[in-house]
Amino acid sequence: MIMDYQIPDGIFFKQKSFSRSDRVADLLREEVANMLLFEIKDPRVQGIVTIISVKVTKDLRHADFFITVRGGEKEEKDALTGLGKASGFIRRNLGRRIRMRRVPELHFKIDKTIQAQEHLEELFKKIHEEG
Repeated sequence: MIMDYQIPDGIFFKQKSFSRSDRVADLLREEVANMLLFEIKDPRVQGIVTIISVKVTKDLRHADFFITVRGGEKEEKDALTGLGKASGFIRRNLGRRIRMRRVPELHFKIDKTIQAQEHLEELFKKIHEEG
């Protein structure tokens, strides 16, 4: 028995289209990461904060920066405070560097996915050792 399959046009060759908010998110991540490395002198932030990802709303008014911080909860809290204090400086410099009608409001959030992944790996290791 021969089965005839129809393949819709372009199903294998369709490239992912990137929305404007995705392109802006990539640009913001790159620019803010450079500022964190070279321009922001706050010891609560400099050298211990890593930007994992950036999500920008469709209207480009808000940008959520998901970060990780080396250290414990105290360092995370201090880093968020430092980033909150530096957000005006960061927005002002972004406004000078990128061509946008309005620079989005910046929101910094701790990304817990790496910690959750480490916790799961520990659990799997314990299960494997017991089994």
